[in-house]
Amino acid sequence: MVAGADGGRMTAERLRPPDPAEAGSTAEFVGTLALLRQWAGEPSLSRLRALGGQTTTSDGTTVDALPRSTTSYVLRQGDRLPRWDFVRAFVTACFRYCDYPAELIPEQLERWRAARTALAGPAARTPETPGAPAGPAQPADVRGEDPAVELLARRVLREEDRARKGLLGGYTIASLSFSGYGDDGEAEHDLLSIGRYFSGLRPQRLLVVGESGAGKTVLAIELVLQLLEPVLAAGGRPDQGQQVPVRLNAARWTLGRPFEPWLAEQLAQDFGLAAKDAQRLVRDRRVLPVVDGLDELDPEPSPGPPRRAIGLLAELNRYSDLSGRRPGTVVVTCRADRHAQLRAAGAVLDNAARIHLHNLTGRQIGAYLRARWPDGHPCAPHRDAVHAALSGPAAKAVHLAVATPWRLLLTVTAVESGADPAELLRTDPGLDPADGAAKIARRLLKAYVPAATVLTPRADHGTPYQPDQVRSWLVHLAAHLRRQAARGAGPDRPPPGLTAIDIVPHLLWPIGGRRLVRVLHCLGCAVFAVIAMLAFWAGSGAGQSGSPADPLTLALMAGWVAIAICLSLSPWPAAAGGRSEVPRRRRVIGGLLGALGGLPAGVLGGLAGLVLTGGRVFGPVFAVAAGGAGGLALGVVIGLTAAGRRGAERMTVSEAIRAEPLTLLGFGLCGALTGLAPLQLAHAGPLPLAAGVSGAFVLAFALGIAFRIATGGWSRDTELAHPREALRRNPVIGLAFGLTGGVAALLVFVMTHDIVESLVYALIGGVTFGLAFGAVAWARTMIGLVVAATRGLLPLRLWAFLDWACEARLLRVSGATYQFRHREFQDFLTPSDDEKGSSPF
Repeated sequence: MVAGADGGRMTAERLRPPDPAEAGSTAEFVGTLALLRQWAGEPSLSRLRALGGQTTTSDGTTVDALPRSTTSYVLRQGDRLPRWDFVRAFVTACFRYCDYPAELIPEQLERWRAARTALAGPAARTPETPGAPAGPAQPADVRGEDPAVELLARRVLREEDRARKGLLGGYTIASLSFSGYGDDGEAEHDLLSIGRYFSGLRPQRLLVVGESGAGKTVLAIELVLQLLEPVLAAGGRPDQGQQVPVRLNAARWTLGRPFEPWLAEQLAQDFGLAAKDAQRLVRDRRVLPVVDGLDELDPEPSPGPPRRAIGLLAELNRYSDLSGRRPGTVVVTCRADRHAQLRAAGAVLDNAARIHLHNLTGRQIGAYLRARWPDGHPCAPHRDAVHAALSGPAAKAVHLAVATPWRLLLTVTAVESGADPAELLRTDPGLDPADGAAKIARRLLKAYVPAATVLTPRADHGTPYQPDQVRSWLVHLAAHLRRQAARGAGPDRPPPGLTAIDIVPHLLWPIGGRRLVRVLHCLGCAVFAVIAMLAFWAGSGAGQSGSPADPLTLALMAGWVAIAICLSLSPWPAAAGGRSEVPRRRRVIGGLLGALGGLPAGVLGGLAGLVLTGGRVFGPVFAVAAGGAGGLALGVVIGLTAAGRRGAERMTVSEAIRAEPLTLLGFGLCGALTGLAPLQLAHAGPLPLAAGVSGAFVLAFALGIAFRIATGGWSRDTELAHPREALRRNPVIGLAFGLTGGVAALLVFVMTHDIVESLVYALIGGVTFGLAFGAVAWARTMIGLVVAATRGLLPLRLWAFLDWACEARLLRVSGATYQFRHREFQDFLTPSDDEKGSSPF
């Protein structure tokens, strides 16, 4: 198309296109789109539709990217920021219309993307005018719907609601206040205004500083929930361009790790987003990171400058908005003394507003106690005793001791369990207030475990927990976390969850003794692997055939046992996979589809075996029946498992191979063994033997990849998993591996044994195969916990204890991990260097 003569179209050389970066509001941005259309020569709406091409909506429908009615509506309204897909199609169509050089269009699109993103923050958008008439219906991709953003927002809302209730033990919260420092001096704010305060910041970067227990995490949770309130009101659908605030544990960051890949990894691990979706949302700045606990990155006390916290601040200072010209939106919380250390080292969060959480005043403490112990409550009379301590001779020390929400919670918990508040808050008036407050605080912490144990008796019919037992078990968990912190601070990249605060079920096994548990696991795995191979040896009749292939059989069996032992020696076996709450109907459909695919594949495999054995071992009927049965079983298992993966990330074949090469090699060797047995019985020649064994190896290897893809990760149907969910799935997946292989082995065993005997061999081999080969993380964890329980370090029913401890508010659930109720409580229970003994790490 030649510009100039028809329609007054312009070339890029005659006039520069409008600059979207000059738009300071949504209305100006839409006006700049209209100016771009004028600059391009006023193409008609029909012409824009043709040049804009087509797009696919979230339900799979193909529609025009620039429908005439939608384009007309978007250019006439100025109170809603157009979706990026619309902007991209519109800008591309305009530049194409005026013959703008095609190689320069991507550069222009990046300018428009950066300008739109700069206006897309939650506070920068102009809210929709109440009562304004609705525009024409738009396709889903133009309205701004993004399934990944909706999924993330929904899961963040559920997680933060759960975390808030776990921290507060209900809905009563102390009235926190904070000071913001700006050009006009210090201003007072309260907890309920944090969302409004943050939305008014330019740039939106905030550093929250407070003393230990001052409520930094509560404020971070409240900020996330307040920013997501519009999402909740809209039925869980974020507005166009809205950032989703996500609270992250700073302790999980490792020194030297770039922030953006780490942020995407946390979205995938904690909230189940597909890796590509997580990377896209981070890249497009649809995520607002709320980094909680900067002070927890380095050990306490720090032998030198807190280098890990300094490293994370450096990464956050490099984190920019999409344009790269302005600092990126971020929130960080940090303890006051650690913040002072960082400032002394010259490490600050650039361009960030800083707020400081205040201690609770006497009036705020009184208001909290009245809300928690209203008139008529059994503990209402104790309000006067607390007030008397706060106004008595040692008032300053008492106030210092209970002036944070965490310490106040310790006080009311102890009082509700029957403790005398006057005794709890007693101290010598002659002492320095700080020393007196420290004595009171230690008394409150010491009383917390007995008080929580009394207030939360075991709900089941087991023996009630005793305070001394509970304290001992918590001490060992706290010591384990200190060893985790030391391991995580090492030069090697630690596995996910190996931090100073996260109690991850499948990482608890070192409590029993790292070397001892690994040795026992290796021995147990070797025993199970040998049993599995002996069951196959006996069931397949390999020992009686006298075939020259016997050395090959022994070599394959020895190779598989060696692989199983190598897996058992893994430093940190991982239990992966989220929880799939899949409707039964979809499970049935998945199983049927798997059966439809597996049946013909199995028949073809049986017929291939018939050809390779020359019909000397089994006939056509057996080949079709046995092959069909085996394929049917494999297809059903894979179909049932994969049914929970609708709409989720699909791991590629190369990714699956890189993730677990040894496991897949073990699958291949088992397949080769299964294919070798009938060829051995048929005394097949070298060529059929090689073809049959190789084909069986490749088929089993492919089935291993299918299992890996089907069972790993999260699905769209998955909600936030319980901390033990991945570990609970591990033996189920392992047994599914083993029993599915047992079905294939059964079809081989019936060639030389009766059905009952074959079934026994297949069952023994399948179960031991699954335990040795597919349930590595579960086996290591169970051995470690049994050893720890035998040594009196942990209860035998650890999972029941952890759930009870969360109910008693000694622990809490944070994402897919357990954590201590508060870091001060964890530090109080952590044994000193003289008490900790030898490290199992």
